[in-house]
Formats: sequence, C-alpha cells, structure tokens
Amino acid sequence: MRPFTITAITTAALLVAGCAGGTSGDGLRGQTVEVVGTWSGDEQARFEQVIQGFEDKTGVKVTYTAAGDELPTVLETRLQGGTAPNVALVAQPGLVARYATDGKLKPVGPSVAAAVDGNFAGVWKQLGSVNGRLYGVYFKAANKSTVWYSNNTLALAGVSVPKTWEEFIQAARTLSDAGTPAVSVAGADGWTLTDWFENVYLRTAGPQNYDRLSKHELPWTDPTVRTALQTLAQLFGTPQFIEGGSAGALQTEFPKSVTNVFGNPQKAAMVFEGDFVSGVITSSTSAKVGADARFFPFPSVAGSKEAVVAGGDMAVQFQDDAATTALMEYLASAEAAEVWAKLGGFLSPNKNVPAGSYPDDVTRELAQQLVKAGDNVRFDMSDLAPAAFGGTKGAGEWKALQDFLADPSSIDATMQRLEAEAAKAFAA
Repeated sequence: MRPFTITAITTAALLVAGCAGGTSGDGLRGQTVEVVGTWSGDEQARFEQVIQGFEDKTGVKVTYTAAGDELPTVLETRLQGGTAPNVALVAQPGLVARYATDGKLKPVGPSVAAAVDGNFAGVWKQLGSVNGRLYGVYFKAANKSTVWYSNNTLALAGVSVPKTWEEFIQAARTLSDAGTPAVSVAGADGWTLTDWFENVYLRTAGPQNYDRLSKHELPWTDPTVRTALQTLAQLFGTPQFIEGGSAGALQTEFPKSVTNVFGNPQKAAMVFEGDFVSGVITSSTSAKVGADARFFPFPSVAGSKEAVVAGGDMAVQFQDDAATTALMEYLASAEAAEVWAKLGGFLSPNKNVPAGSYPDDVTRELAQQLVKAGDNVRFDMSDLAPAAFGGTKGAGEWKALQDFLADPSSIDATMQRLEAEAAKAFAA
C-alpha cells in the first residue's frame, strides 16, 4: 500500500498561502470542501467513512451532497448559479469532457497526477484526460465483463465453466438440451444489450478498434461491427438458449433477469452483467454469492486476451485550492480505496489496493480481474457516446439492439440503423 501523505508540492502551496502548522494536515485545519456525487443510502454511508479518514488526517471538514441520477442537472444548475462544488464524482466521461472543454473544470495538480501514475494502469489516466490534460481520478469502478451462473445447475448438467465463446455456446446447447434455458437476457433494458455488444466487440475487434468505434472514427457499418453482431447472433439467434426466447427477453428487466437464475422458481442457468449482479442476488433471492451463485469472466473470442468493459465514478475538481487538491490526492491513494473495499460493495481500479482488503473471495476475484486486464480495460462505450445515441431509452443504440434481439438475422439493417443514429448524434 502507498500510504497517503500530502506531498511536498501540496505543502509548498500551503506555505505560499501563509498556512502555518507543524504537520501537513495542520495547514489545512478548519477549511471546508464540498463533494457532490450520485451515491445515497449505504453507498453514501460508506463513502462518508472514506471522507472521515481524510478529515482525521487533515482537519478539513468535508460535506457530501447526494444528487442521485440528477447529478448532471444539479451540476449544471450549480455552475450557472456560481456555486460549483469543490469536487464531483461523475460517471459520464462525456460530461467531464464537455466541462473540461468549456473551462469549467480545473486540471489536477502535479501531486495528484503523480498519484495516478503510481497507482493506476495507463488506461485510467487516459480515461481521465481531455486533450492531453488530466482532469479526473477514478475512485470507484464497475466490472461489466462477468457471467453469473447457478453452480448447482451447471454441475447437474455436467457443464464446466466456459473459457471461450465456443465453449459458452456449447454450454448453452447442453443446458438447453437438459431442459434449462441457458441465459436470461434483460432485453427490456437496452443498456444491458449495449454491454453484450461491447464485450463481444472488444474481444473480436480489439481495444484499438473499440476506441475508434467509441469516437465514431469507425462507422457502424464497418466489417468489425458485422463480426461482433454475427458472433452475438450465435446466442441471440437460438431461441431455446434464452429464457422466454427473444420475445420473453424483450419483456425482461435487469432485476428480473437475475432472479430468473437465482430465484424460486429458477428459469435459467446464467445471466450476464456486471459485478452489481451480486447485490440483486443478495437482496432479492436466498442464493449465497460464492456458493450457489458464482461468476466467470466474459469468454475469450477467437483467442482474445483478457479484457474488461468497465464503468466508474471519476472525481473531478471545480476549485484548485489546497484543500481540494489534498482531497483529490487522497482519493487517488490506495489508502482511501481500502476504506471502502473493506466495507464491501466496491471495486477499485487502483492497482495498489491489497487484494486482502476486499471482504470475500468473489469481490477479490472481481477486483483482480479488473486490475489484471491492465490497459485492456475499456470504458463502457455507450457511456462514452452522446446520450442521444448511447443512453436514451427507446432510441439510438438501445432501440437498435433491441430490434436486433427481436430479429438476430437482421445484421445489415442493424448496422445501417446504428450508423444513421450515431452519425446524427455525433454531429449534434
């Protein structure tokens, strides 16, 4: 673990400002910092324990404001009113890029940049940068490359955990032949279908093409998109593999897709989605994560290397005073991440957080998969795109992939629709 200290750079800034004190924390005592984020309930309580560690070290008073899903609106209102918080935790890289381009964000200072260099794979620095300048620190991450399965169902069918897409399709065939649909697909929620596509595309087209498609530097009519859709159609185009077939999947929302696998009665053997599946299992079923419910990494396709599609919350700063800089440096440290890691319900992209900090084997494995993927981590593509294309219910990519799920043979039409929608959104 890299212990958190306020570096010489930060200390020098305090001295210039005329702050006195025998320790680095003393120089900040009495200052206040406001943080705005989406977290509420248990997540807010756990983040406030992270904040407490910073307050104890520095004497800075940190207030946290929960904005929920309205965070972009809250920030816009605050910025227009001249009352921007010191720090915000933002899940949309596109929003960060817009604020940075508009000059509303402050680039991080040298001490924070050094902490990012020392604690994170280079891809996380790239994701936090706009036009070559670092603006953000990824504090909390989601691993969206996991397939969760009923351990007993696979064992009874004699199915081993698949490591490749070919083995995954064979497992689906064996399970369905044994009388259990292989996968519950949450087709009513278009965002889950974007995650399916992104994981297949990352493994069939590779990280560089993934980057190009995410910026619309490749058209959605590119042959790499065709290959990904053809691969996905091997699953979606076989109705017996999917609980309820395509029609049933299009009526299934995400929580139901999980309880279809781990609830009573059980309706399917596996469900794909991120690490947050475990929370639905725990809250909505009697299955025990790590025993009844387990996961495996999204399968390799055609020999592809380990890769992870990720989401995450990035800390960005609207102020550049010494207390804000110190908090940003703390959030970039392994020490801050360890606080929440020990409490559960958290993954960190910080490679220096000890695996032993996580409270159970499942969470440890999820975190290690995220870290081991290194620079083969890619951020959720739909979150990188304009919201009109990648984040609007019943429109854009969500609707195009729902229509593809309804008719997986319509690959040409799907590509053309995706390209038309992307071109319109990126031009706006």
